[in-house]
Amino acid sequence: MNTKTTKMTAQQIIDKFELIAHPEGGYFKETYRSSELIAKTALPPVFSGPRNYATSIYFLLTSEKFSAFHKINQDEIWHFYTGSSIYLHIIAPDGSYTKVTIGNRLEDDELPQFVVPAGHWFAAEVSTPNSYAFTGCGVAPGFDFEDFQLPSRAVLCEEFPQHTALITRLTHH
Repeated sequence: MNTKTTKMTAQQIIDKFELIAHPEGGYFKETYRSSELIAKTALPPVFSGPRNYATSIYFLLTSEKFSAFHKINQDEIWHFYTGSSIYLHIIAPDGSYTKVTIGNRLEDDELPQFVVPAGHWFAAEVSTPNSYAFTGCGVAPGFDFEDFQLPSRAVLCEEFPQHTALITRLTHH
């Protein structure tokens, strides 16, 4: 029986899964992209061209590397694997705010999985200082950087002035 309980470090996970820096913050690696495509004519007008049926990534955040506010044209399904729980901050198009905790402490009402609706601004950060969170994200229709918006702090604060403090903390510029 294996009784090893040593937890991997963030760097060990980055190395093991060959994660690279993501423009929004954190580290990622695409693990799946369906070979089939959805034709542009079958997609809503927000999509500029055909998209794969689905995509999936590994995603790692650290206390120093948060995921800055961004949005995509698809629903994004987050899955928690290991490490610190994360806070997912979501601003709906109407300006309403939701905070969701994703993790494996089910007794504390953490969710092991959560879907961010398409077109919602969202950011993520680990809940515990000096820690990391290893998660996964699935997107359908499949992710394409053409669907990704990473606005400046000024643009988001102008659109949602009621959330200026949060936006300032969770944007890179």
